Amino acid sequence: MTTRSVLMFAVLATLLTSCTEPAAKPSALENDPFRDAPLHVSYNITVDFTDSTHRRAQLSAGVARLYEDRRETTLSDAVKVVFFSRQSGKQVAVLTADSAVIDDRTKNMVAIGNVHVISDSARTSLATSRLTWDQTTERITTTEAVRIISPTEVIDGVGLISDQYLTNYRIFKVKGIHQQ
Repeated sequence: MTTRSVLMFAVLATLLTSCTEPAAKPSALENDPFRDAPLHVSYNITVDFTDSTHRRAQLSAGVARLYEDRRETTLSDAVKVVFFSRQSGKQVAVLTADSAVIDDRTKNMVAIGNVHVISDSARTSLATSRLTWDQTTERITTTEAVRIISPTEVIDGVGLISDQYLTNYRIFKVKGIHQQ
């Protein structure tokens, strides 16, 4: 081999080996067993949802877990939301569920498991397995099976949109209506 060939081979070998990246080491966070752990855990909590003039709702739960990185709070052990009338300030409806997830950015809540809403004002109740409450529009929605019981009828269906007081609701796929 000539000196020039050896020099070219050395340059080529250096270029090829410098282009490869070393194997990535797992970061400390990837191996951290507490990576998905909540930032805060609270027990027997009560939170009021208010605007500048009145209390809109009061939420209570046995356990609340705040996940700062996901910007959500999970609730479990007897989740309950009491809704109040904007005009009178009195209780008008109650939502209960096994658990719930609150988006900490929007304050919207998804209630999960044995979800029941009882409207004092409409004397109507709702049962479903999953329900979303939008705190801005004060509406509840679901795509799951629902049962509405009013003073005059029982309606079974799939999917619902309603005000949080169950005074104005729409069921999408009605499966049956039974007169009381």
